[in-house]
Amino acid sequence: MVCALGAAVCFGTATVLQAMAARTAAASGGGEAALLLRALRQWRYLAGLALDGLGFLLQIAALRSIPIYAVGAALASSLAVTAVVAARLLRVRLSRIEWGAVGVVCAGLAMLGLASGPEGDRAGSTALKYAMLAAAGAVLLLGLVAGRLPERGRALLLGLGAGFGFGVVEVAVRLIDDLSPGALLANPAAYALLLGGGAAFLLLTSALQRGSVTTATAGMVIGETIGPAAVGVVWLGDRTREGLAWLAVLGFAVAVAGALALARFGEAPQETAAEPRAVPSHPGDFP
Repeated sequence: MVCALGAAVCFGTATVLQAMAARTAAASGGGEAALLLRALRQWRYLAGLALDGLGFLLQIAALRSIPIYAVGAALASSLAVTAVVAARLLRVRLSRIEWGAVGVVCAGLAMLGLASGPEGDRAGSTALKYAMLAAAGAVLLLGLVAGRLPERGRALLLGLGAGFGFGVVEVAVRLIDDLSPGALLANPAAYALLLGGGAAFLLLTSALQRGSVTTATAGMVIGETIGPAAVGVVWLGDRTREGLAWLAVLGFAVAVAGALALARFGEAPQETAAEPRAVPSHPGDFP
């Protein structure tokens, strides 16, 4: 759980650092390519990328130790981290409701920490590995369909698709036991991880560019938490501590609800500057 919370801190802080770099880079004007090049020359943006990488390593460690439902809820809480850090560094004003949502997220994670059992002991069948690969392909198809919808529906569907893709990554990590080159090449879960992560990143980027940030981020939080949690419980043997299943369910629901209330912080730059946006850096944001 410490690793999962550490990953959330890394992802949430990275978002704000990259937002600060984007604001500075945007002051000189120019297109998206010029903005990105200027941002890459700033230590804040590079520090954000480093935090993204560290967060992903911590996410892997967490997924190998505790149930997927606990990791997913913890990663969704990176929005709370972004909100708190943005309030401090970017001077974003949080309402009382948003501060309350931060507290709700913390309460939900505390309940999850108390109720979570060890990682499930099932290895995952070959059929499940191929199912994850098929799900990753479906995420790409979903992106093609969503691109033709009206703006509001498009942002929600693209966000959901991105969440499903990041969920594929979470499950795929659990389905990879042998890291030798030969075993990885023969494991469908390895391809599912790459395809699902790449598709999710593209869909989320498209959603944030073409529609409501809040709607897209809310869809992503739902997609990356509920589905993977169900897979972990049903097919991988994730369980809670004896007699605390109700507390885990309550904590999961409370943490996700709090994250949804903070969905506007899925992309801090939009809330703090009118200039071009930085690439988002939630967990899911870069697998």
